Amino acid sequence: MHGRSVVRTALATAAAAALVAGCRGETVTLDGQRHTRAAEPRAGTSTASTAPRTPAAAAPRPHRTYTHTPRATHRPATPPRTRVAAKPRTAPRVAPPVVAFGTSGERVRELQARLRQLGHFDRNPTGYFGTVTRASVASYQRARGLAATGSVDSRTWTSLRSRTTPPTRDQLYPPTTNPLAKPDSRCLTGRVLCISKNSRTLAWMINGRVVSAMDVRFGSQYTPTREGLFQVNFKSRDHVSTIYDTPMPYAMFFSGGQAVHYSADFAARGYSGASHGCVNVRDKKKIAAVFKQVKAGDKVVVYK
Repeated sequence: MHGRSVVRTALATAAAAALVAGCRGETVTLDGQRHTRAAEPRAGTSTASTAPRTPAAAAPRPHRTYTHTPRATHRPATPPRTRVAAKPRTAPRVAPPVVAFGTSGERVRELQARLRQLGHFDRNPTGYFGTVTRASVASYQRARGLAATGSVDSRTWTSLRSRTTPPTRDQLYPPTTNPLAKPDSRCLTGRVLCISKNSRTLAWMINGRVVSAMDVRFGSQYTPTREGLFQVNFKSRDHVSTIYDTPMPYAMFFSGGQAVHYSADFAARGYSGASHGCVNVRDKKKIAAVFKQVKAGDKVVVYK
């Protein structure tokens, strides 16, 4: 009994000491064994150590890195759209022309002769399909209600042939480049050299019948060929001009120094030149043949 009182007294003393000491623990002996009693915290105090703390240096705050992303001031360009190429359209098949533009030959000559029969070609056949012939074809097509293309397709060719007759040789190979003009009334009787300034042709006629025809050219505006009714005064086969010192083969004079004769210049240059008032002929064979037939006193008619 006495022993237990001693123990209780010792424990009470130790507890009081612990309260006085604060947070410190203490080792005591109870019933012959050593016991370590942990110190209990005071009311209102933390269980953490009450030893004075050495203030630590404040840890630097981490530096925050800001990344600036510039705002776009405009919308990015839209890439161009890739267009898919359209499939090429297949052109309608066009039948090859019966007579093609730019060609020459007998078929072209026949085309021109047939067009002339209907009044759509205002000159003699040349055998060449050029712009004049194309315009004549288009004129015919418009008159017949066809597509005015100027191209001679099978439909146009069939239509034209059905409305014309096969051309004669004289129609296919006329004696002059330009069609002969309607003869002047003074050319319808007797033997006459009938000369038209409008058609630029000469027709050797006997009693209203054309024996021979040829192309001619006339004087310039400064040396014009005189117009009217004349007669052949004299002939000179190998004449040379005493004024211009130029050859005048097969000359047939009808008015002063003006004559019908062959001109090498006309044969070479065509209508780009002019005479000094004479009637120039460019077909040497034809004028040579007429020269043999014409007689002094035969009529010469020059008209427009």
